[in-house]
Amino acid sequence: MKMEKINIGLIGLGNIGTGVVKLLEQNKALIEQKLGANIVLKKIADIDITTPRGIKTDKYQMTTDAREIINDKDISIVIELIGGYEPARSFLLEAINQGKHVVTANKALLAKHGNEIFQAAYKKSMDIGFEASVGGTIPIIKTLKESLAANNINSIIGIMNGTANFILTKMTDEGKMFDVVLKEAQKLGFAEADPTFDIEGMDTAHKMAIILSLAYGKKVNLDDIYVEGISRITREDIAFAKELGYRIKLLAIAMLKNNAVEARIHPTMISSNHLLSNVNQNNNAFNIVGDASGPVFLFGQGAGMMPTASAVFSDIIDVARNVLKGISGRVPLRSIDETVMKEIKLIPMEEVETKYYFRFSAVDRPGVLSKISGILGENNISIATVIQKARFENSAVPIVMTTYKAKEKNVREALKKIDKIDVSMDKTMLIRIEDELD
Repeated sequence: MKMEKINIGLIGLGNIGTGVVKLLEQNKALIEQKLGANIVLKKIADIDITTPRGIKTDKYQMTTDAREIINDKDISIVIELIGGYEPARSFLLEAINQGKHVVTANKALLAKHGNEIFQAAYKKSMDIGFEASVGGTIPIIKTLKESLAANNINSIIGIMNGTANFILTKMTDEGKMFDVVLKEAQKLGFAEADPTFDIEGMDTAHKMAIILSLAYGKKVNLDDIYVEGISRITREDIAFAKELGYRIKLLAIAMLKNNAVEARIHPTMISSNHLLSNVNQNNNAFNIVGDASGPVFLFGQGAGMMPTASAVFSDIIDVARNVLKGISGRVPLRSIDETVMKEIKLIPMEEVETKYYFRFSAVDRPGVLSKISGILGENNISIATVIQKARFENSAVPIVMTTYKAKEKNVREALKKIDKIDVSMDKTMLIRIEDELD
């Protein structure tokens, strides 16, 4: 019996694109066995088709014009792996308009232009695979769209950026300074030459925007998500966290509260006993709590050539199965029908309540503690613990306080006043504490 053939086209032969080709060549027989059809990579488009990639490209049709793939009537599935907003956005929309299903790993594009792209696919009855856009090899998209479809998602807490996690792990376990570890991460290929998106939380925010739409079936504005990075974290903060029984992680936190959602990304102190605190190096993890499922924990490599290629191919196989059956849209693109998608209501960061860690750099003189604690008290902030160490070389005394739950708005107001008083020698360091994670 002759095996059916499905033609695919690949736009972008960078690191991940090369991984996709390698995986197809490496596991071709296995893929055919599971799919019951032959996946044929008909064309590859890239602006550079001459640089060696460690794969044999002479067996494929190579082009520098992506539209040769988009306009090829024999190609059923277009894979976009070039990243960025443009021309990726135009390529995806044109492919959808030409009646092609698409697969992408482009988190930034989906976070910013997802509403437009998903609407276009819905109107043309085309499928979009985007598992590789969040969490690398971790099947977080499929888990939210399918496995937990019957659940109200009470919370999702995630470590979604391998670069930031690698840096914090090294700072914690080896006592190294931030700048030293960042250079090491760049040397190992875990961080870009310009690491801003990773260390300042924007990469995590892109992933969070996608996750929110899947978890809550609603559109989300990327700019409404509170984002804070890790560049201000010091060895002193790491040491104090250890003393208090915590580890510091860059967390993406989504919590359902009274039909609205807290959505925030920031360095967070979590118990050293929690599973997330023990996710180290460049790994990612997601702790999801559904009202029926209870806690679900997903862990794995959040980036890298072959792990991400694995996620891309899971989408290719899913879409190819639909093509073989002559169907599309069996699973809604974003877990709920596009016609009933609404804007998501996010709780303003100022209204968030959590516990806090403060590190003050104060002048060594009597009455300092009373001044600071007085201002905190005036703003309804109750102190849980106080640690005072010997002075630094610049004669500043590090004073560390943790609080009971307080409102963000009150904390900001209090710190604004404390940083202006004559005993304060530097801006107060603030790290939020999460003690109640499931």
